[in-house]
Order: sequence, then C-alpha cells, then structure tokens
Amino acid sequence: MPKVLRIINRFNIGGPTYNATFLTRFLNDDFETLLIGGLPEEGEADSLHIPREYRIEPTILEEMKRIPNFKSDREAYLKIKQIIKDFKPDIVHTHASKAGALGRKAAFACKVPIVVHTFHGHVFHSYFGVLKTKIFKFIERRLAKKSTGIIAISEIQKNELTKIHNICEASKVKVIPLGFDLSKFQDNIVEKRRLVREKYSISDDEVAVAIIGRLSPIKNHAFFFQVVENLLKKGIQKVKFFVVGDGELLSEIELKTAEINSKFGEKIFMTSWIKDIATFNAGMDVICLTSDNEGTPVSLIEAQASNVAVISTNVGGVKDIMLNGKTGFVVEKGDLNNYIEKLGILIENDEIRRLMSQSSWDFVKEKFSYSRLVKDMENYYYELLKNKK
Repeated sequence: MPKVLRIINRFNIGGPTYNATFLTRFLNDDFETLLIGGLPEEGEADSLHIPREYRIEPTILEEMKRIPNFKSDREAYLKIKQIIKDFKPDIVHTHASKAGALGRKAAFACKVPIVVHTFHGHVFHSYFGVLKTKIFKFIERRLAKKSTGIIAISEIQKNELTKIHNICEASKVKVIPLGFDLSKFQDNIVEKRRLVREKYSISDDEVAVAIIGRLSPIKNHAFFFQVVENLLKKGIQKVKFFVVGDGELLSEIELKTAEINSKFGEKIFMTSWIKDIATFNAGMDVICLTSDNEGTPVSLIEAQASNVAVISTNVGGVKDIMLNGKTGFVVEKGDLNNYIEKLGILIENDEIRRLMSQSSWDFVKEKFSYSRLVKDMENYYYELLKNKK
C-alpha cells in the first residue's frame, strides 16, 4: 500500500484546505495518507472544521508560519523530517509555497522516492518587489528541478509557470483542476436565500453584491470600493454590498466603508468570515473578485455552484473557471470603467442575471467535483509509481 504524506501551508479558508481534505479522505484504499499543516495567521479564518467535517484529524505544525523566519522554518523543517522518518511515505505531496519549500527540502534529504508539488497560486507578481520576486523564482526553479512532478491547477497557470516565469519544463507539469463538494450549494437553496435576505434586511427588489476573501493588498478591495462609489454616484439605489472576510487591512476597509455609507446611506456591510458560505451565497445576486493575483479563486466556483452570477478581474486561472458572458464577466486588471459598466449591467438587468444563474451550476458541477479531482490524482500517482519501478 503506497503511503502519501500530504503537507499544506496552513489550515486557512481556501483551495489548498479543500484540495488536501478531499485527497486525504477519498483516495481509494490502495493509498494510506497522512495530512499535516500549519495554523492560520492572525486575521485568517481557521479551516480545521473542513477536514474534521470529513472525519480527518490532521497533524498540526505550529512552527509552519506564513512569513519567512529562520528559527520557525528550521523547526518546521526538522519536524517534517522526523514525520517522514516515522511514516516512511512513498510520496510526499506538498501544496502551496511554504509547504512546498520546507516539505520538498525535507523529502529530498530523506530520499523519498516521489516528491510532488501543487501550485495553488504563485508569488511571482503583485506580491513583492523585484529582488524578492527573483529570489522566490530562483528557489522554485531549484525545487522544481529536483521534484518528480509539478501540478498546476489550470492550463493558464501551467503556461505562467513554464513559459512566462520559466519555473520548469512543460513536460514536468500535470494540470489537475481543483475539486469541491459542491452539492451543498444546491441543497435547500430557496429556503437559504429567504433566511439570508431576512437576516440582512434585503428586500425582494434589492440586488445583493458580495466580495469574499482576505482583507489584504493582493485582493485589491480598494479597486472594489472605487467601483462601488462610482455606481452609487450614478444613482443606483436598489443595491446592498457585502464585504466578507478579515485580515490586515480591516481597519482601513472599515474606514472606507464608513466614509461611503456616510455619503450614500447604509449600502456596504462588513460580515467578517462566514463559515456557512453555502447559505450566505444563496442570498446573493452577484459575487465579485478584484484581485491582482490568484490561483483558482474558490469564491467564484462556489458562487457559480450557488447559481450566482460572478464578475472578476482577469487574473490567474479565472478564465478557466467561468464562462465569460455566460456565467459572469471577466474584466482586465485595472480597467475601472469596464468593471463599473459590467457590474452595473449585472445589478440593473434581472434577465441577464437569471440567464447566468441558469448556466452556472451546469458549468461547475462536473468540472470541479471532488470525485473528478480524486480520480485524476489517483491516476497521476499510479503513473509516477509505475515510472519509479
């Protein structure tokens, strides 16, 4: 029975937690899997309820921190090495950057036969300055060279990794999109919508628009607020905006929310993190993303699974996870006027939202199911194991 040690950066809300959970829980009985990872940072939502919901109790590495730190990084590295020695995995599979660096380094040192890394996103633009970005690229190229395989979660991401940032050869990269348990987004959707709209006093003729994600610079909430303010200046009234999340920019975003509400009345509401996002989504009419950089934005997949129209900046794998013009709109990053125009269309045109709503579930239900994810990964593991014989 092949053993898989799965390592993620930290248990915070996002694609890596879901990906690691489903691959730990649902790989067939040929595999034995151990899941380990760090804790969320301050301002991030704890996602440990997700593996526990599927009867998985991960091993926690408190030393695994988001910010590079020699002391904590070395402690985490040594702990991973010890876990490898005790568990004796045939495959070490790391998810996201910090886990990928420490986990792969430990696996190489322990001579694990197969070492695989999944890029859920990357930090090769919009995060850091030129020098730090060059350092990260240098590290990732060295790690990729020694890795058995690299997984990209979209064709767009594969192109970025291989042709734009030259992290590794295309022949080493396997595209395996994320997968989710999406059925819960369709359960009791009418009743959920009623409950959410009652809770937030959203009338039947009001359009509810949400942006969901960490309150951090990379998510570019400042752009979102520019859009909102411009739409309100145009006289759009029957609308409420919801900012879902928490993070380092909380105080700044609270101030901006108060400023806009003082001008236009109570139009923007901050909710912090919401665990039952399936229920919340059911009450929304449009879900936005304004990020400068993404991998595969989970919020957009979940929105479409909830029959909600979406609008996003054209970053990362966004064009791989929605149908531009059919399930929502994709706008080039920084194109404020186009974003204002397209969100305005979604707010003011009930028929367009209805048509997009009808298309959304059919698009995501098979493409992003966890059963497809698991089958793709099993086949990839079998291929790697066969090649190592």
